[in-house]
This record gives sequence, structure tokens and C-alpha cells, in this order.
Amino acid sequence: MTKTAPTTTRGHQGLTSALGHQDLTRLMALMTGDEKHGPAATSTLDALWVLYDRVLRVTPETARAPGRDRFLLSKGHGPMAYYAVLAAKGFLDEELLPGFGSYASPLGHHPDRMLVPGAEIGSGSLGHGLPLAVGTALGLRAQGLTGPRVWVLVGDAELDEGSNDEAIAYAGPAGLEQLHTLVIDNASATHLRPGGIASRFEAAGWSAGTVDGRDHDALYAAFTAPHPGRPRAVVARVEPKDA
Repeated sequence: MTKTAPTTTRGHQGLTSALGHQDLTRLMALMTGDEKHGPAATSTLDALWVLYDRVLRVTPETARAPGRDRFLLSKGHGPMAYYAVLAAKGFLDEELLPGFGSYASPLGHHPDRMLVPGAEIGSGSLGHGLPLAVGTALGLRAQGLTGPRVWVLVGDAELDEGSNDEAIAYAGPAGLEQLHTLVIDNASATHLRPGGIASRFEAAGWSAGTVDGRDHDALYAAFTAPHPGRPRAVVARVEPKDA
């Protein structure tokens, strides 16, 4: 796995910091309390970092710009990694992290788009993020905004929700090239799928690939692989013992 060098970011209070992948464990450790859903968070950490560090075209300054890339966290019940990455990239102040989950904190057990800078959706019940991402891609297309890309992170067990079947079945034939789905596969699904998760997307006309969810270079290559005329799905496998 290639280590990513620290990057310089500027927070909302104007404080400049240089934080990299090596800082994420420390940032996550600041978030204490009950209902942390640790495995759900740690399994997403590397994939989230590669997205925000090397792929997504969005910054704290462009978080509401029409031309930004959109990232939707559907797997929202383990947001610690997401908050840590947002803090490392300057979307929110590190000082907010110790209050995670407390009554007065904007950092809830599910992200709230009205309270968390950079969050595109408020999550809750599983299975909604991918349909919302399909709608977002359709909305961008209707506005003639062909540059922004839409990314949604879902869990393997979340794919058991029927709303995802409908979204997957629709997006392929609709040719939603701007749509990208990142599936974190930490073997938490009750029902296994013949041929694996990627084959489910491919059968619906998607471009799909499966990679090691801890390998930064493999993640980056999968995230940036060309897929003209088709939506893209990347399945990031994370061993349960490492999740």
C-alpha cells in the first residue's frame, strides 16, 4: 500500500494544517462514547481517504459550488472515519471531534447535511443513498452539468435493501456515466450473491471491479478507470478481522 503524503488544508476558522493518512487514527481516537459502530467506520477509512485525497473534486471552499463532485455517505451508521477525513481535509474543525454523538454536537451518529460541512445527504435507514445518487446524477444531467461526478458509499449488507435493486437496474440502461458506487465488502451481508457483488452490477450494464479495500493504489486505479457511457461500481473488500 502506498502511503499518501500529508496535504495542506485550511479549516473553517482559517487555521492551516498539514494532515495526512497517518493522522486519521489519531483523529478517530478523539471520538469516544457509545454506539460508535467501530468496524463500520474502520472498514471505510482507506477508501474514503483515497477518494478525498486523490479523486473527488471538492474542497471546503467549493462545497456548495454547482460544479463540485458530490459524495453521498449511505453507510452512515459508522461515520467516524468520514468525520476524521473531513477534519483532515479542512471541512470541519478537529475540535469538534471529541463531542461526537453528544447532545450539542453537530457530529451525530448519522451525518446531518444541515450540520456537517461537506455532507451532501442526511443518512438514516439503510438503502436510500444509492437511489438518491441516481436522482442526483439525473438532476445534473437535466441541468446540463456533465462535469461533476456523483459518488455514493454503500455497505455490502445494505445491498439487501430492495431500493438498491431498483437503482442498480435503472442506472445501467440509463447510461449514468457520472454515477459511481463504492461498495465496502466486509462480509457483513446475510445473503451471499452468486458470482460476487461486482457481477450484480455488471449484469445491469455497469462497469464494475473488485479490489483490496486497504490498497490505496488499487483503489485509486479502480476509482479512475474509464467507463464511457456506463455507471461505475467499485467493490472494496476488507477482511472482517481488519474491519
